[in-house]
Amino acid sequence: MTHIPHPDSPGIAVSCGVVTVSDTRSKETDKSGQLIQELLRNANHAVEAYTIVKDEPVQIQKQMQMLSQSGNLDVVIFNGGTGIAPRDTTYDAIENLLEKTLPGFGELFRFLSYQEIGSRAMASRAVAGVYQQKLIFSLPGSSNAVRLAMEKLILPELVHLVGQMRK
Repeated sequence: MTHIPHPDSPGIAVSCGVVTVSDTRSKETDKSGQLIQELLRNANHAVEAYTIVKDEPVQIQKQMQMLSQSGNLDVVIFNGGTGIAPRDTTYDAIENLLEKTLPGFGELFRFLSYQEIGSRAMASRAVAGVYQQKLIFSLPGSSNAVRLAMEKLILPELVHLVGQMRK
């Protein structure tokens, strides 16, 4: 039996930015970025920014810093570049900037992924934390991984986590 935490106050919308990290995707072919936006909007959250950046650490960090300086965003969700291939640099770029990490996010994500894809889940370097009063999530780029993270972890806790961060 899964424990359901106390419900969040209804009607609270969180302002989000979505960043896809990819050397090959365009806005037309970015299924995972589109899915994140769709799921956020379906949960009545606002998507205030969306962009695609190359899998280059400096570009990823610049995007994170720029979006974190935006006073209207509460959350930035990255997708892509969390594996161990040479071009997968999102984890390294983001993790070094986080002021606080949420280790449970990556642990739970890999646990849930393991239930779906088996031992390959260990290669995911999904991470979450806080940077400049913004909640940061970094997800794999596959649409299945995005859906899993969004539906099972992020959306159920988004309002609560932002509320905790604002205390």
